[in-house]
Amino acid sequence: MNFPSALRALNAQNFRRYYVGQTVSLLGSWMQSVATMWLAYRLTNSPAATGMIGFLALFPFLFMTPIAGALSDRVSRKKLLTIVALVLFVHASTLATVTALGFMTIGLLGVFAFVQGCLSAIEVTTRHSFFTQLVSDKADLPNAIALNSININGTRFVGPALGGIVIAWQGEAACFAINAVSFLAVVIQLSRITPRPAAPKASQSFTADLAEGWRIAFTSPIILPLVLIVGAVSFCINPYSVLMPAIAVDTYNRGAEMHGIFVSAVGVGALIGAFLLARRTNVRGLAQWALVTAACASAGALAFGLAALLVSIPLAMLAMALLGFGLMGTSVTANTIIQTVTDDDKRGRIVSVYSTFFAGGAPLGHYCMGWVAQQWGAPRAFLLCGALCAVAAAAFAWNLPKLRRHLHAAYLARGIIPTPVETDITK
Repeated sequence: MNFPSALRALNAQNFRRYYVGQTVSLLGSWMQSVATMWLAYRLTNSPAATGMIGFLALFPFLFMTPIAGALSDRVSRKKLLTIVALVLFVHASTLATVTALGFMTIGLLGVFAFVQGCLSAIEVTTRHSFFTQLVSDKADLPNAIALNSININGTRFVGPALGGIVIAWQGEAACFAINAVSFLAVVIQLSRITPRPAAPKASQSFTADLAEGWRIAFTSPIILPLVLIVGAVSFCINPYSVLMPAIAVDTYNRGAEMHGIFVSAVGVGALIGAFLLARRTNVRGLAQWALVTAACASAGALAFGLAALLVSIPLAMLAMALLGFGLMGTSVTANTIIQTVTDDDKRGRIVSVYSTFFAGGAPLGHYCMGWVAQQWGAPRAFLLCGALCAVAAAAFAWNLPKLRRHLHAAYLARGIIPTPVETDITK
């Protein structure tokens, strides 16, 4: 089987099999995500409480991803992913049962969200560091990362819309049950994969491994600015998921269907950005792209806040698509650059730092913007999100020339730029 250049990572059978299983699982995960936020809002009618559930779902990334990164550099990533998928199956099944029986409370939902966050932190970090063992050619790793983003955002487009329909038809428990079954697809596909051997396992202590990953990230003139802009964009933009139920109900006087449509619009924008990244043949020029996408995320949040104040559904959907384009573009661009300049034996730990900033910035944003929405309304919270993101993008732009210089040196050292007489250091 021979795929075109934009899909070249799929030529690797291991990656292709994992990709299929992950697609099914992500569809279920997006359905569960939208159902969880809707259930939280239905139980409390409070944006602040919904924000707290979002906070609890992502807060574990702040402390679990570093541990997961060090762990994934020491054990079989395939076995670790299989175990996590099976535990997630049990978790979603229990969530569906409790909800269907009518025993769910906001406190219990918070416990489920926290456990989900712990498991997801391990899965996401391990999955990103696993890609290098699935592709036949390491040069295809950036394409594999971009295709993973297409997977995430393609399912983000379909999953929330399906979730909204299923909620209106059968309730939140049905979404949770569908998600439980979807994890079995990952388990089945992992059983059919024989990954390439990983780099030699770390020989120092677990604690030393953990500290080394953070030391490398925080002293690197390449990794540090990238994880900082990812964390800032995540903090400012990811709260859209907890603000959306209040917008759908209080601003547009609609229900779960409108919530799902708005979240799907985010997926459309993100999917467009992911396709653009997948079409790239190399990583040069991505630093500038990170700035462009961060600015787009800011513009999308500002435009959605304005659209909500004007009660304009068409403008709101366009704004959500722009927001999704910016959020996805910034995170995937940073991840691609970081994985390109990272050694295999440190990949899990360095990726865990990226995941901590990306996923860890979200719960803080959820909590803060949930409170802002409770005090001044969700539309004004969106405007604040956009303004803060614009400040972060401006700071990244100020540091961009320095980042380009260091990237140029790193690309030379790794043979990405073939000649030392290269004069264009702006890429």
